[in-house]
Amino acid sequence: MTGFAAVYRREVLSLWVTPLAWVLLTVFLLIQGMSFFTIVLHLSNAAQLAVDAGPIQSWFGQSIFLVLALLVLCPGVTMRVLAEERKSGTIEALLTAPVTPAAVVLGKYLATLTTYVAMWAPTLLYVVILRNTGQVDWPVVGASYLGVLGTGAGYLAVGVLASSMTESQLVALVMTALVLLGLLILGIGEYVFEPDSILREVCATVSVLSKMEEMSRGVVDLRRLVFDSTLVALPLFMAVRVVESWRWG
Repeated sequence: MTGFAAVYRREVLSLWVTPLAWVLLTVFLLIQGMSFFTIVLHLSNAAQLAVDAGPIQSWFGQSIFLVLALLVLCPGVTMRVLAEERKSGTIEALLTAPVTPAAVVLGKYLATLTTYVAMWAPTLLYVVILRNTGQVDWPVVGASYLGVLGTGAGYLAVGVLASSMTESQLVALVMTALVLLGLLILGIGEYVFEPDSILREVCATVSVLSKMEEMSRGVVDLRRLVFDSTLVALPLFMAVRVVESWRWG
């Protein structure tokens, strides 16, 4: 794809030279740090622990703060990637350059995904701390971070699509947050519908809560990976079509 590397480098730099990424990183790490500290403090005072109720399992699989942080982090990272280009008028120069619409969308998307991974990287210190105080189940850690990566990748793709559909960063932020909140609410349906019903199976597949709970125990369900891949591919495909329409609109 012509121009992909240039778009990627430009977007990564633009994300980190502005206060946005640093503010999101600070808020994210504060929330996750307090959440992890609270979990460790609670478990340290517990008389008995279940086999699958360690700090890592509890943080990834039982902390609502992790999911809520994603509902804020992903829209915040993606809200400006295409909306700001349209508002400032720089998108015309970008599209007249030897850069394909697919390169524009994928370059910007991978830049947001790189930023997302960089924001999660410091949380590996939690695992290092636990390793110095006891044993760490590395397959559980790997599966848990895989769940976080898959969920974030899908959420960021939704954000890129929303950003391509408006010139307002605020509107893109709200649109993304509403879609992600809708997915969260749809997933709660697994606790509402009757067992073995089709609706319950659909909701269980979409549910980020049950997904993280499973992966925090080291269980990797292929259906989760297929859903994450679909949630990445479909919005990005639509975003490419939107960007292509700008050349003719």
